[in-house]
Amino acid sequence: MSLIDTSVAIDSLQYDEPRTGAVSVITLLELLRGVTEDKRAELKKHLEDYYPVIGIDNKLILEYCHLSHSLRASGETIPEADLIIAATAISRGLELESSDSHFVQLQSHGLKLRLAGASG
Repeated sequence: MSLIDTSVAIDSLQYDEPRTGAVSVITLLELLRGVTEDKRAELKKHLEDYYPVIGIDNKLILEYCHLSHSLRASGETIPEADLIIAATAISRGLELESSDSHFVQLQSHGLKLRLAGASG
């Protein structure tokens, strides 16, 4: 199983090309914040019916803290939400499927990455 990043989930929804895998609770939040209030509950149910949603637990928290400290020490940056998504993948031993190239820098920190295209 892979972890589907927000960028890939958006493409999947826009082009009606379902992907198999799980999503982080952060991806769920990012998807839902971009939807109008009247459609949010329906989309939330649809996403939760289709994708297993991985929440935040102690293993993820510790991996996030480790990644954050390592990146700070080396002067690297990555958006916070994406750092949590990467920590989710690493802590679960999942490959992250994303089209955001900034995840490449996390491969040296243990992230298994499959780039689905080229953006951000």
